[in-house]
Amino acid sequence: MTGANRPAWATIPVDEERYRPLYARLLGLRFVNPGGVLCFLFFEGAIALAVLLALAELVSWWAVLVLPVVVAAMVKLNDMVAAIVVRSAALVPEQERDRFRRQMEPVVGRARVEWVSNSVPGVVITADPVPPPRRANPSD
Repeated sequence: MTGANRPAWATIPVDEERYRPLYARLLGLRFVNPGGVLCFLFFEGAIALAVLLALAELVSWWAVLVLPVVVAAMVKLNDMVAAIVVRSAALVPEQERDRFRRQMEPVVGRARVEWVSNSVPGVVITADPVPPPRRANPSD
């Protein structure tokens, strides 16, 4: 891919595109950025799994060809979903993002407990035991 065809919101700079694994470049991944080991597992691992399943006679030998293609389709689909999420997040106004962040902040230490505010440090507060609830008469 050339730099002119790439959208401005792509996460991989054009300079680093040539250093990406061949698997990621062939699929044209823009948002998912698997490393070399993960690309190896996606492609060669899928082939090895399909061969093992075929040798165990759990699947036909067509799985050796089909499974890597299915894994590649799922990786590409994941990249497309990530693109949609990034685009929709960019459409949310900054004010809404700030409001959401404020709502999601933890409120540790802000709980108000009235009966403890009058206590003295080091003094154990006790309460009278509450009698157990009365049961209905079993003979009724």
